[in-house]
Amino acid sequence: MAYSQIRLKILPSVRCLFDKLVQVKVEGLAPHKPVELRSKLVDDRGVTFRASALYKADECGQVDVCRAPSLGGSYTGVEPMGLFWAMAPDTAHSKLLKKTVLRPTLVKIEAVSGETGEVFASETNEREYMTEGMRRIPVHKGRIRGVLFIPPGKGPFPGIVDLYVFGGGLTEPRASLLANKGFVVLALAYFGYQDLPKNPKNLDLEYFEEAVNFLRRQPEVKGPGIGILSISHSGGLALMMSSFLSGISATVCINACSGNTGLPVHYKDLVIPPLTPVMKNVKITDSGLVDIRDALPDPTLEKNRASLIPIERATCQFLFAVSEDDHNWNSSFFANQAAATLRSHGKESFQLVSYPKAGHFLEVPNMLNCPSGFHPFVGDTVVFGGEPKAHYEAQLDLWERVQNFFKTHLDKNTC
Repeated sequence: MAYSQIRLKILPSVRCLFDKLVQVKVEGLAPHKPVELRSKLVDDRGVTFRASALYKADECGQVDVCRAPSLGGSYTGVEPMGLFWAMAPDTAHSKLLKKTVLRPTLVKIEAVSGETGEVFASETNEREYMTEGMRRIPVHKGRIRGVLFIPPGKGPFPGIVDLYVFGGGLTEPRASLLANKGFVVLALAYFGYQDLPKNPKNLDLEYFEEAVNFLRRQPEVKGPGIGILSISHSGGLALMMSSFLSGISATVCINACSGNTGLPVHYKDLVIPPLTPVMKNVKITDSGLVDIRDALPDPTLEKNRASLIPIERATCQFLFAVSEDDHNWNSSFFANQAAATLRSHGKESFQLVSYPKAGHFLEVPNMLNCPSGFHPFVGDTVVFGGEPKAHYEAQLDLWERVQNFFKTHLDKNTC
């Protein structure tokens, strides 16, 4: 066979935004011959992620992963994006790290002989984070540290504060990809970034109030209220912001807790202590990982009520998204509890969506599931949960819901 005739194509283009779907095709193969497709990316920490799938060329010598089933490997069956969502790290318990959105994530796809192992053809998918004309502006204003993303075009646009997971630093991919959809997004750091404290003893809600006011003042931001996008630990911060601060119209909480966690939060004369984990509820899995799903107590119990976030005070709309296989904590229990609190106060100002078999880190489409990893608060490797395909499908669905939720509610004065 003349390998020069074999072509691997990534359609519609080798360059796309990270949250977009692509089509992988191989042409010029011998009819009915086996071919293995392999995917590989190296993240910003140097960790390699890989997937592979075995296909059989059709009578025309083609493989189209949108129509042909994988016969084995990292997944089976017809899975158009399987080579992406099925990637797993060479180094166990690693979460895909993207430090800068100024450079694309590169995914190399190879077509390899199913008989000899020789590489027939390869192509690299450049998965970018910012559309042309997007402005990325580092923010160093007063106490606020973060990055502001302003989409191209004539504004003003709805504004959103993006809060990420516990662990410090700043994560930009979600904020930049959301800004591509027509939002001004402030990716806000709150510790362990630049001159912010590395190991704070508490968090100050007035810092987040300053960030909300900063975003609302931007000339590109449409008022009257802004949105908050949060996940995990920051979900509690988002609930507190929504409960105590003005100018917030719509809040998304992904796998959050209805009580404060991790660190005390101060606001003026108020201190909200964190829930105290019940250590006897911590389990060790057969593979030696720590399972903390049931470690946090019920914040509505009298002894824990000081940690309960009073979301009945909030006047904004909420979108609660939960993963049923979340092992960071029982996010389904906490979201249903938050919904019940709102309902008991005569408020139907929420939506709740639940995803079976999805894990803790529900993020943007095509971000790889992290079923286990180091937990900075626990100080050990824990189970985060999730099955790769179900997690991938959940992220696709949630991404559309988040955009629609913000578009629906950020033009209304609900505060």
